Amino acid sequence: MGKVVLVTGAARQLGGRFVRRIQRDPGVDRVIAVDAVAPGHGLGDAVFVTADIRQPAIARVLAEHSVDTVVHLDVSAKAVGTGGRTTVKETNVIGTMQLLGACQKAAGVRRLVVKSSTNVYGSAPRDPAVFTETTPPKSLPSGGFAKDTVEVEGYVRGFARRRPDVAVCVLRFANILGPQADSPLADYLSLPVLPTVFGYDPRLQFVHEDDVVDVLGVASGEPRRGTLNSGTFNIAGDGVLLLSQCSRRLGRPTMPLLLPAVTWVGQALRTVGMTDFSPEQIRLLTHGRVVSTVQMRETLGFHPRFSTAETFAEFAGSQGPGLLPPEAVGRAVDRLAAMPFAAAGGDAAGITGAGDTEPAPSAR
Repeated sequence: MGKVVLVTGAARQLGGRFVRRIQRDPGVDRVIAVDAVAPGHGLGDAVFVTADIRQPAIARVLAEHSVDTVVHLDVSAKAVGTGGRTTVKETNVIGTMQLLGACQKAAGVRRLVVKSSTNVYGSAPRDPAVFTETTPPKSLPSGGFAKDTVEVEGYVRGFARRRPDVAVCVLRFANILGPQADSPLADYLSLPVLPTVFGYDPRLQFVHEDDVVDVLGVASGEPRRGTLNSGTFNIAGDGVLLLSQCSRRLGRPTMPLLLPAVTWVGQALRTVGMTDFSPEQIRLLTHGRVVSTVQMRETLGFHPRFSTAETFAEFAGSQGPGLLPPEAVGRAVDRLAAMPFAAAGGDAAGITGAGDTEPAPSAR
């Protein structure tokens, strides 16, 4: 018999895509899709089970279906439907605790894949130029989704110690973008005018949603010859983009604000429901974050089809035209970058330049 794969977070767009994708794997016999709410998209031939991973009932689902592979995708910065931040945190943290407890008791479980995020590294002014999987953060995240991912990974490490017979793979994804992206950063980049932190132009990395589905398939299967899909891996596309480059490629002007004003604007945007402009996102848009993907390529054996720039181009193409032609935005950004005060701020932030060229390092 083939494998029996259980996928959490099936009601999310990414979870639904992976459920449909993993069914095409010839080594998979059945797919059990789990979520607390019914999905609004098709799941192919998968068996959908309505179950809240925050409740002990998830252990019964594992036992009834003789699950041997668990892919935990219900770790997210946004709630499904009308749920707020409390629901998100409970699902991320308490849900992961319950799921891992159920996996520990299920003798048949042999592989666990967990969706995490490069948010675990935080964003701080003295961060290294490039984070590797073993680089400790300069400042641990103090709240929000970033703190959730730190706690989730802590519970996963504890599970791995208690069940050394289970192959555990943690995938730390950079910012996920694409035509169907649904994340706080995608909401921010969809604003007609982008509030930015005055004097900073952060470096950003993106991973395409298609590559996310593909690498989840690699992680949930048996390792290919010469590779190892157990451990922790950064997942991102080649290269980096500056926030100023993103704004000009979208045709959306930026509105540089002093940090306190950005915080006030963020609170206003959260209040009206336009985007979750959280403190962790403000730190990302101040200091940026770049991770190394050497282990992804050399150990996991995964090579993304989309670079950071190509991923962003796919996202930008799905957004429609911005308020201004990209050329006009580019000229305005260049004029601001040439001003003495902007140049001083850029040097302080470690900016290599505001032009529309690929900044170093490549972060491979």
